[in-house]
Amino acid sequence: MPSSPLRVAVVCSSNQNRSMEAHNILSKRGFSVRSFGTGTHVKLPGPAPDKPNVYDFKTTYDQMYNDLLRKDKELYTQNGILHMLDRNKRIKPRPERFQNCRDLFDLILTCEERVYDQVVEDLNSREQETCQPVHVINVDIQDNHEEATLGAFLICELCQCIQHTEDMENEIDELLQEFEEKSGRAFLHTVFCRPRQWYPINCA
Repeated sequence: MPSSPLRVAVVCSSNQNRSMEAHNILSKRGFSVRSFGTGTHVKLPGPAPDKPNVYDFKTTYDQMYNDLLRKDKELYTQNGILHMLDRNKRIKPRPERFQNCRDLFDLILTCEERVYDQVVEDLNSREQETCQPVHVINVDIQDNHEEATLGAFLICELCQCIQHTEDMENEIDELLQEFEEKSGRAFLHTVFCRPRQWYPINCA
């Protein structure tokens, strides 16, 4: 069992809903956790499906909150966006892009396959500076408040199980199979280590 908490990254597209809900729960459970998005811009629902609110990643959650409050307080209260942004700004100042981070992690958890592919692509393009393996795991979570909460608890349970393994490298595949059967969700798993390659592992 690792002597220190796992260093965990949780990644979705805009670092707003799914990754932040998991960030919130994991931090309360004592994990060393950061959260990220992989998109070029932050997108939040707007008054119509083809009219999202688009922000730069440098925009703070507080600035987004005040902008939407000014635009339509009733709409963004009713759909939960203001509540979500209020939670987010209590955790950290602004969204972050995974591609701009060079911190080391033991686990990187993504919330949809497209984000998983973007994380893998980015890590493959980097110069590997350490021999330490990094496990990238994807579990698909729908981008709504209810699924984000359910997905966050699933991610937290998975991290807790991995944290308590005697030999993470040799036990993680079996553990993911157990989680697939229990949750009814498919997991993708890739290991990044020297030599600088990714080894996709089919957990199905």
